[in-house]
Amino acid sequence: MHHLHREKLFSLLDDEESSIVYMKGADLMYRYDTDYEFPFRQESNFWYLTGVNEPDFHLVLDLQKQEYHLFAPKRDAQYAVWHGRVKSKEQLQEEYQPDYLHFENKLPQVLKEINPDKIYCVDEEQAEFIEEFERELPIDLDALDDAITHCRVFKTDWELDQMREAARVNNISHRAVLDALEPGKYEHELKAVFDYHQIKNGLMQDAYNGIFAAGENSAILHYVENDREVKDGDLFLIDAGYECNGYASDYTRTYPANGKFSSTQAEIYEAVLEAQKQVIEASKPDVKMEDLHILAARVMMQGLKDADIVSGSIDDLMEEDIFALFFPHGLGHFLGLDTHDVGGYPKGVDRIERPGIKYLRMRRTLQSGMVLTIEPGLYFVPALLKPALEDDKASKFLNASKLNDMMDFGGVRIEDNLIITEDGFENMTDVPKERDEIEKIMAE
Repeated sequence: MHHLHREKLFSLLDDEESSIVYMKGADLMYRYDTDYEFPFRQESNFWYLTGVNEPDFHLVLDLQKQEYHLFAPKRDAQYAVWHGRVKSKEQLQEEYQPDYLHFENKLPQVLKEINPDKIYCVDEEQAEFIEEFERELPIDLDALDDAITHCRVFKTDWELDQMREAARVNNISHRAVLDALEPGKYEHELKAVFDYHQIKNGLMQDAYNGIFAAGENSAILHYVENDREVKDGDLFLIDAGYECNGYASDYTRTYPANGKFSSTQAEIYEAVLEAQKQVIEASKPDVKMEDLHILAARVMMQGLKDADIVSGSIDDLMEEDIFALFFPHGLGHFLGLDTHDVGGYPKGVDRIERPGIKYLRMRRTLQSGMVLTIEPGLYFVPALLKPALEDDKASKFLNASKLNDMMDFGGVRIEDNLIITEDGFENMTDVPKERDEIEKIMAE
């Protein structure tokens, strides 16, 4: 399958001159100056091109001949003692199927034999490494990064299958957390439930630090402490996913800890859910992500207006950036070998310098083959709301008496994973999000 990724890259780089791509895989990482070894996870670009999820490998792509050279570390007996079996050269050839397999000490010799006129690298660190062997050659640090980013944005059928499997297991794990949620448990207990079902189903690597946030913690966008007790009346927000062969799943759900949304919780939740539904239905080729973001913000502002939390026309609430007080992050992001996958801002496309929307992680026109998250949210963050309530311009849109009582409300986010298809989308997420369904499950 990874040969298709290399073919895509070959098609984007100049093969008229004798040039090569050089890329170094990831090394083992240790905690500070100890022998505590972090779980190995390959650098995403290298994994994309090779399928190798082992440390200390290198690759060279000969662009003119369209040939793939893989360089493996020479393991010794001591490596076998500490790290396990050493693969033979024949095993490596069978598993990774390069055109040519070498041990890494042959890298200078192969470079000399190819005798390229130019080397493409992804960054300065890798360029400095290869310059130890080829000091005179020009090194291009722009074209390779742009090309491989373009390749990774548009998923192959095999990549989509990995993401569907990650989603299948994520569906199981999220449902298990919903079943386990109740007051008196701790956030980390619910994380343990989630991790158990991922690992039980064969996925070993989390795609990112999961968020398991109760009460006011649910308004912290990247909350990771996971040490608070879940209390009666809390909202509980879970944002978590694992990888399948490197490909991420990333869902968010928000539930009432005691099984029943309060009237205020229900109003906020329905505003977010309605925004997500409208945005998902509008997701198809040729639609701009920033337009979807604005759609979500308008729908949620209408929900807050209906709840008597904000006042004024929706146009004014948008024009004066009141929406950003409650929706301070972007609507979604690309998903793939990285949770916040590459390609969100192509060369020449800048961020929109506007509160809220400037944090949008992708500013693209949707096209078939893209995979992205849709994750609107409403949050009650004292650090944003208290200054706004004291601001003459913003405060006239805000119901101070209600908001002062909601400073510990937390937040609501609902996130699904979409594949953009030729005529619309495929939603890989199958976890309850309708309010009545959530309450029914929690009552059983």
